[in-house]
Amino acid sequence: MNFDPNCRRCPRLAQFLTTVHSQHPDYHCRPVAPFGEADPQLLIVGLAPGMHGANRTGRPFTGDHAGILLYQTLHRFGFASAPESLHRDDGLTLMGCRITNAVKCLPPENKPTGQEVVQCNPFLQAEIAALRPGATILALGNVAHGAVVRALGEKLSAHRFAHGAWHTLGGGVQLVDSYHCSRYNTQTRRLTEPMFEAVFQAIRQRLA
Repeated sequence: MNFDPNCRRCPRLAQFLTTVHSQHPDYHCRPVAPFGEADPQLLIVGLAPGMHGANRTGRPFTGDHAGILLYQTLHRFGFASAPESLHRDDGLTLMGCRITNAVKCLPPENKPTGQEVVQCNPFLQAEIAALRPGATILALGNVAHGAVVRALGEKLSAHRFAHGAWHTLGGGVQLVDSYHCSRYNTQTRRLTEPMFEAVFQAIRQRLA
């Protein structure tokens, strides 16, 4: 199983979702399902749902700042039908692409514990195992990178995170890294639009 909409295996996250739901009864406040094609060429792995983004809308990277650059870039490179993801019923579709998170539930302060990443890893492991031969994985940030490496049974010491770096993992899986498209990274210019586009250009060239 690559997703459980009723998962409550992490007590801290389950309690936090209950608390947030009491404050925002119209929010999704459940594990957020992956979004996109079932058999993608490209699997994008983020960190976790954002409080007022995916935790509100129920779609990864939708409704908050982090999704602005991501969906804009996906559209520019032919992976999305529109440049903006507003809500689950906006008609946007992904082509050859799927988006998921290392941790499927909203963590306090957007910071899952190491144990929570481990607890959620079997879902990511199943998603990766179902990928077609030759598929590429894009990890947004160090936590997502580590979760992918763990899911494939590899050692982090052999695959260090670095923006724009490529790694060949078990089964020939190709992993590419990018800084996370969070508000902090884009506003501090740690991640710029040209930097992000360069990663997607390299992905397109490889998939071609």
